[in-house]
Amino acid sequence: MTDDSPARRPVTIITGASRGIGAAIAERLAADGHDLVLTFRERRNGADEVARRCEAAGAKVLLLQVDLDDLDAAATVLPTAIAEFGRVTGLVNNAGITGLIGGFLDADIVESEQLFRVNVLAPIVLTRAAIAHMATDRGGDGGCIVNISSGAARSGAPNTYIPYAMSKAALNALTTGASKEFGPVGVRVNTVSPGTTHTEIHAAAGRPNAPEERAPNIPMRRAGEPHEIAGAVAYLFSRDAAYTSGADIRVAGGN
Repeated sequence: MTDDSPARRPVTIITGASRGIGAAIAERLAADGHDLVLTFRERRNGADEVARRCEAAGAKVLLLQVDLDDLDAAATVLPTAIAEFGRVTGLVNNAGITGLIGGFLDADIVESEQLFRVNVLAPIVLTRAAIAHMATDRGGDGGCIVNISSGAARSGAPNTYIPYAMSKAALNALTTGASKEFGPVGVRVNTVSPGTTHTEIHAAAGRPNAPEERAPNIPMRRAGEPHEIAGAVAYLFSRDAAYTSGADIRVAGGN
């Protein structure tokens, strides 16, 4: 349970929240008593619908249209959130892109450069700003950061999207390092690593049927659902996770 008085409600930023896993996380945290700052790149209608559902659950919601490929734009998210709510207590680095599915030698270097800006550099920008605001040695009250990684960070994703796997491995390293450096000043940092999940990201990568194609090789013989990922994120924001930092929760059907 959360104290739902306006002064005490947690305020959490979720990037890439207009669809898929980000939308599911937003709706779950709204149900758990969070006010929300939701970023989206271009899907205004989807973002508006997610915001309506979160507001119906009692959350105050600020929508921000931000292309995280633009690091200067990414740097505006924390100040805008603080100006609206007065404080920020949580951050979910969810937004990410995969690049086209294919062999490593065919990976386009320009596409890979964009992928690293969105998947790695933008989370660095956001995480540094969040920690500077939350850290108790800087006058903050502490906080929680969750990085949405991928099972690909460990498998390497051969023949699929090695640059994407590399970017998610970098995000895992961010969790490990930041959790150790900033645990003493009240900031917990954790990772959730989904396996193949039913979202539109596969269509954007050029293989819309990937969840069905991969299901026979998943121990549970199915792909995941966004709400199953959101449940792990909700745990990390809960009081039950008060002593959990530096963790990587794999939600991958046994893989």
